[in-house]
Amino acid sequence: MRLALFDLDNTLLAGDSDFEWAQFLIEQRVLDREVYEVRNREFYEQYKAGTLDIQAFLAFQLKPLARHSRRQLDAWHEEYMRTRIRPMITPAARALVETHRRQGHELAIITATNRFVTAPIAREFGVEHLIATEPEEVDGAFTGRAAGVPCFREGKVTRLEQWLASRRMRWEEVAESWFYSDSHNDLPLLTRVTHPVVVNPDPPLRAHAERHGWPILSLHETVH
Repeated sequence: MRLALFDLDNTLLAGDSDFEWAQFLIEQRVLDREVYEVRNREFYEQYKAGTLDIQAFLAFQLKPLARHSRRQLDAWHEEYMRTRIRPMITPAARALVETHRRQGHELAIITATNRFVTAPIAREFGVEHLIATEPEEVDGAFTGRAAGVPCFREGKVTRLEQWLASRRMRWEEVAESWFYSDSHNDLPLLTRVTHPVVVNPDPPLRAHAERHGWPILSLHETVH
C-alpha cells in the first residue's frame, strides 16, 4: 500500500473546522455567546500552544451534540458546510488530493476533530477513509462523550494502527506513506511516515521541518 494521509484543520482547510463549528452554533444562537465564545477561543489557543487537555476540550465540543436531534444537527451542518467550510477549501488543497488519487495512492483524512463535523468534509474532498475522534452514540443519539482513543497527538498513531488492523494490515506493510499537517501536535505521526510534508506550519513545526529538511507547502493563498 502507498498511503497518503491528510490532516484537515489548517491543512486541507484554510481554517479550523472544530473552532468554526462552535462559532457557527454561537451565531445560530444554539450556544450562549458569553459562555461559549471565550472558552472556544481559549481551547483554540491552547491547541496552538500545545497545551490542550483533549478530554476537557472534547467534553466542551461534544456536549452540544447530545442536546439536539440528529435531524436538527444535520440541518445545521448543511448550512455550516455552505457558509463556513466550502469557502475554506482552496483549489490548491483539492489539487493536492487529486494528485495522490491519480497516482493510485490510498487516501485518508486523519483529524482530531470529531467524525460528525468532519465526515461531510471528507466527502467534499472525495476521500473515502476518515480517521477521526469518534463521538459516542447510544441508540442513534450522541451522548456528548468521546468513544475510544481521541485522534490527537500520539492518539493519531494509535488510531491509524487500529484502522490498518481493521484492514488486516500492519504499519510495516505500508510501502510508502505521506502525511500533510500544519501542527507540531502532529509530530508523532509526521516522524513515522516516509514522506512528512508540512503545510502552512505553525512556528514550532516550521522550525522542526527546516532542521530536518522536510518539504514546506502553502495551500491557502487563494480561497474561493
